[in-house]
Amino acid sequence: MPRLVRVRMLTTALLLLAPSLMAGESGLANQHAVPVSYIVIGFAGGFVRHDNLHHGPVQLALRIQQDVPKGTYIRVFENRHRKAAYKTILSLLDRNHDGILTAQEKAQAHIILFGHSWGASAVVLLARELDRVGIPVLLTVQVDSVAKLWQHDGVIPDNVEDAANFYQPHGLIHGRSVIRADDDSKTRILGNYRFDYRQTPARCGQTAWFDRTFIPSHMQSQCDPHLWAEVESLVLQRLTPEPGVIASNPRPQQ
Repeated sequence: MPRLVRVRMLTTALLLLAPSLMAGESGLANQHAVPVSYIVIGFAGGFVRHDNLHHGPVQLALRIQQDVPKGTYIRVFENRHRKAAYKTILSLLDRNHDGILTAQEKAQAHIILFGHSWGASAVVLLARELDRVGIPVLLTVQVDSVAKLWQHDGVIPDNVEDAANFYQPHGLIHGRSVIRADDDSKTRILGNYRFDYRQTPARCGQTAWFDRTFIPSHMQSQCDPHLWAEVESLVLQRLTPEPGVIASNPRPQQ
């Protein structure tokens, strides 16, 4: 099938799926008519909007929507809206809507967080905020994680069960190469996976001139289909686990 046809088919599918994921802050109430079993939150990088269909986290959220169990809530936020994501999670966990999360409601949480660049740093900050109120997180995935000056994205809090880090080492902006667990007995670091776009470039469409010129490798990390396929695999393994099977580590290119 010609590449142009494939691109058009993907774009059409994304546009058809987009409305249920791209609702504004007021759209929360009508997105989970059935009890929520899993909460999947993504964060866009840089100044990218939450509904940018060319952005890796947005495309991932749209793709997995077709394969997740009933009752899975999926949403992408801009990284500056981390507080809104936090409030959304608390609202979803509050099953009796009394404004107070019980120990049982917290224990039933099945939360997955992923993001790119500043969005990856937002993942760690949100996990830390959830840790402060005793809410567990199944998985965090950071893709070319870049922390703002006042942020720290290298240590994964002990409420996180599994964490993975994907990065590339080149350019003015490049991701954190190593993450570690605050408590190794509670958090498993699946790996720090290196991608090198100088050796194996990734094609990106609809990109800004500045990104192509000054941060090409960082730009490619948000659109690389091989990298995001690994992220997708990690997410889906936890959403549709087989009995007795532990999710395996991905094997990205070196």
